[in-house]
Amino acid sequence: MFSASQLTSEQKEQIEAWAAEGAQLQDIQKRMQEDLEIQVTYMDTRFLVLDLGIELKSEETAADAPKPEDPIKVPTGEVEASVDEIVRPGALKSGSVSFSDGEKALWMIDEMGRLSLDADTPGYQPEEEDLIKFQEKLRDLLT
Repeated sequence: MFSASQLTSEQKEQIEAWAAEGAQLQDIQKRMQEDLEIQVTYMDTRFLVLDLGIELKSEETAADAPKPEDPIKVPTGEVEASVDEIVRPGALKSGSVSFSDGEKALWMIDEMGRLSLDADTPGYQPEEEDLIKFQEKLRDLLT
């Protein structure tokens, strides 16, 4: 088994530089064999990187990664609600709702009879008028 103590400080710096350039484990292993003439296994390379405290960059850094498109919210002007055929765990009834501004949420009524909403957008608060329409639709669906 190969150990970090077998490397010179220059070799350690070289490995750190490769990692800073974005090299992954297989790249570091290959460069160690070609440039430093050190034969190591992939697993040894992995342990070496850990021993040296090197943090490898992901294949796509957050800045380079394509950002997922936010779902397009289409304001319909209406509130639509549905009831799940299979009730979510911990709920007596559950379903989904689409508010007039296009925001979607999951709803559930728990064993204590409390209604809760889990909107796609964290912190979303529907307009009071939408809440009233939703409660009316829910009443019609559940009776």
